Amino acid sequence: MSAATGAIGMSGHRQGSGTVKRKRWGGLRQQWKLLGLFEIDEQHEFYSLTCMMKEGLAAAIQNTIDNPPTNELSDDDFRLKVTKIHENFTMETFAGPVFSSLRGSLGMTEQEYQQSLCSENRYLQFISNSKSKADFFLTNDKRFFLKTQNKREIKFLLANLKIYMEHLRKYPHSLLVKFLGVHRIQIPRNRKKYFIVMQSVFYPDDRINARYDIKGCEVSRWTEPAPEGSQIIVVLKDLNFEGQVITLDHQRPWLLRQMEIDAQFLCRLNVLDYSFLVAYQPLHHDERHQSQSFASLIVRTKKSVYPGSSPIHASTAAVPGAVLEDDCTLSESQNASSRISSHSCSEHAGSGSETAELPDFKAQNRRLLPNLKNPLHVIDGPEQRYFIGIIDIFTVYSFKKRLEHMWKMLRHPGRSFSTVSPQNYCRRLCQWVQGHTK
Repeated sequence: MSAATGAIGMSGHRQGSGTVKRKRWGGLRQQWKLLGLFEIDEQHEFYSLTCMMKEGLAAAIQNTIDNPPTNELSDDDFRLKVTKIHENFTMETFAGPVFSSLRGSLGMTEQEYQQSLCSENRYLQFISNSKSKADFFLTNDKRFFLKTQNKREIKFLLANLKIYMEHLRKYPHSLLVKFLGVHRIQIPRNRKKYFIVMQSVFYPDDRINARYDIKGCEVSRWTEPAPEGSQIIVVLKDLNFEGQVITLDHQRPWLLRQMEIDAQFLCRLNVLDYSFLVAYQPLHHDERHQSQSFASLIVRTKKSVYPGSSPIHASTAAVPGAVLEDDCTLSESQNASSRISSHSCSEHAGSGSETAELPDFKAQNRRLLPNLKNPLHVIDGPEQRYFIGIIDIFTVYSFKKRLEHMWKMLRHPGRSFSTVSPQNYCRRLCQWVQGHTK
């Protein structure tokens, strides 16, 4: 065999081997492209973990049922850590009375919470196109998310828990995701795993047409939509939303102002890279009619106005829908909430106080909530029902993020990307919401 022939043969062998490898890696990539919800059955890699989660959560919630928190939360409640030893694992629950109090202020009983998280029905795994390394689980009724978090993120949440609770007390219709529990599970010969429980923004999701994760920028903000007729759940991004608009009519001023208030709050925490979630579904004819009926208005007013137990101060009207003043009419609230500030977050933060937000305080707590299980994240327009919320609030603008910002400026000149200062992130996302609503 000549050298040339041998070289050709060796080249063909290498090409064939390379083709096999590419096919193998292509198959793996296709597996990772599978998106959506998958039931965690006995063959699933997370089956054992989720069974332990259920058992641990059942005991933790039962503890708050047997020992309900007092009306007035103390500093010790925010620092409390309760450890329960189970047969094959240990579960720690952080700030249990605080989260129990928040759940109660959302109109949720502990028994209801326990039933959803700890029923015999299997959890669902949610595989998304997120770059996060976290694992996402959903209760079988899709009402609550369970998400693994790293230690740094948990420390950040617990360190700012009192500020977060105070924000929800002050603005009970906040768009911020509602954290309902923080836990750590320790399995012998395994690393400790932290996880949080959150209320799903997209609940109930039985008729949702599309879901979007919005960051107000363009770099890496396109997702290939699911094939027509596919049951795969794909969360789309900013560029997918272009050409569309959120139609709210008279509720638009409320949304713009609440978005600004929440984004400025996150800015003061030095946070960026959070997402504005949007999903929508068409309203049925009877739903459009009911939302305007006198009987519906009475129910919605009662849901929005009646006080309950506050997350922090028992003497204060509570989530959802606290009203601290009786002389503020709905028309006054709409006029007040229509004043969208043109100032950046840094200007508010520089004042050292939140006095700039106080004139809108009454207005932001007068929105008529829909008579649904998830009213704080639902807002109806003339034709569509929208599910909206702000999630992923753990990314701090650290030195590492500043370096990432500089690198992306060089890599994407003239284009918008997610890693910018909290002030710019706050302003840009508020501008996106303002520009895509009417």
